[in-house]
Amino acid sequence: MANEPAPMAAGFRPLVVIPVFDHEHAIATMVEGVLASGTPCLLVDDGSGASCARELDRLTALHAPRVRLLRLPVNQGKGGAVLAGFRDAGGHGYTHVLQIDADGQHDPADIPRFLADAQAHPADVVCGVPLYDASVPKGRLYGRYLTHVWVWINTVSFAIRDSMCGFRVYPLPPVLRLIDEETIGRRMDFDVEVLVRLFWRGIVVRNLPTRVTYPLDGVSHFDVWRDNVRISRMHTRLFFGMLRRLPRLLARRAPEATA
Repeated sequence: MANEPAPMAAGFRPLVVIPVFDHEHAIATMVEGVLASGTPCLLVDDGSGASCARELDRLTALHAPRVRLLRLPVNQGKGGAVLAGFRDAGGHGYTHVLQIDADGQHDPADIPRFLADAQAHPADVVCGVPLYDASVPKGRLYGRYLTHVWVWINTVSFAIRDSMCGFRVYPLPPVLRLIDEETIGRRMDFDVEVLVRLFWRGIVVRNLPTRVTYPLDGVSHFDVWRDNVRISRMHTRLFFGMLRRLPRLLARRAPEATA
């Protein structure tokens, strides 16, 4: 059948991880989209309320064993939920994790394309580059550019086109080494920091465009004050980390300049 997902090569075992915190109105649609790709799914319940917890239980029972549920008793933040998903995936023998947000802003129809690119380049991170429609809040859109500039400074590179998109594929072995050896932000700073630190370790970041719509269920957990302060502190930490690594980062740029 033309709509069937392409089979995965031996040695490439991806898992979709969805961090969920009170997204009961959107998560069923996201799970259906993930399962259409033929990829197993782990829902990480990040301390959701009772109505969302019931919906996650329902979806897990309905779609088992293709859908599993990891329940965190206390809210850890988006980063904490994804980190828990990484460790669970590693413990179950998966080689790659595709992270996608629960709120419906990302298009699960793009999952096969992202996984095909990851399978062709299994040592790299495949990161989404948003193609926005008119639903994007202008404040969020403009605010992202400041983070983009900081990331380009802290990597001495334009290799990461968008460090805030929550739709990406990670190779698990280097990610597990990173989170065992370094402390990564556990809330809205996670997506940016983990990508920069992987880049510092020599992981190639591949950029794929993907449509983004804001959001299906109207739920945003971004705290304008606390998360902006947290992200500002993260950029400061990364800047001083970049200074220590500057000679090595400049040496990586030398072959690019002569290519």
